[in-house]
Amino acid sequence: SQDLSVLRQSLLFTGLEAVSYNINRKKNDIKFFEFGKTYHQIKDNYEEYKSLGLLISGNKTSERWNVQTAKSNFFYMKGIIESILDRLGLNKLVTSPKTSDYLSEGLTIDHNNNPIVEFGIVNKSVTKFFGINQEVLYANFNWGKILSVIKNNAITYTDVPKYPQVRRDFALLVDDSVSFQSIHEIAQKTEKRLLKKIDLFDVYQGEKLPNGKKSYAVSFVLQDANKTLTDQQVDKIMGKLQTNFENELGASLR
Repeated sequence: SQDLSVLRQSLLFTGLEAVSYNINRKKNDIKFFEFGKTYHQIKDNYEEYKSLGLLISGNKTSERWNVQTAKSNFFYMKGIIESILDRLGLNKLVTSPKTSDYLSEGLTIDHNNNPIVEFGIVNKSVTKFFGINQEVLYANFNWGKILSVIKNNAITYTDVPKYPQVRRDFALLVDDSVSFQSIHEIAQKTEKRLLKKIDLFDVYQGEKLPNGKKSYAVSFVLQDANKTLTDQQVDKIMGKLQTNFENELGASLR
């Protein structure tokens, strides 16, 4: 439309207009996508990107008498994104925290050090501006970059690791102001060699927690390429992580 003919830096804000329009008409369970062009200033020039935007809000499914509804959340969106990338045959992806003015608890997914997706919960200050009072999830795919990766994506084979991974989980009670990014950075700094993956798989804020607190459920995957890790080695690393989270973030285990 004529309204969309301007140079947009993001698909988010026109998407939020559509979300607001539908909620105002009592259509609260929303799943939108848009393919479009965005423009980004690189020095003195603007570069055109092909983008795919996803917006989700409300329940995962519409209310039906025989189906129990559940709210869409960060991990529901994350699962959709991972399914899309898996169907496209993309691997060797790295997920890391994303600092953004418009996303809270944001993550970015990189392929060969190039960001191809960023996603998260839209900040309440942004949704409030559009008159939206329910949580909105947003993902932006750099579709042009993804297409170029797929085009040049040669099949490669790597040896199956000889030694198993070890996963340990922490349920961390932290202040509301603490971000997953700070947890991620402290963990990477604590164990650079054996810590292979850090993942946030649940966030809880509710009546069972003290005021101003939230709970992060975080998984840590450890692996040594040359030998099987012993329980003592893993316990030592997890102990260091716990100590550093306590000292630097004031965190405690639930």
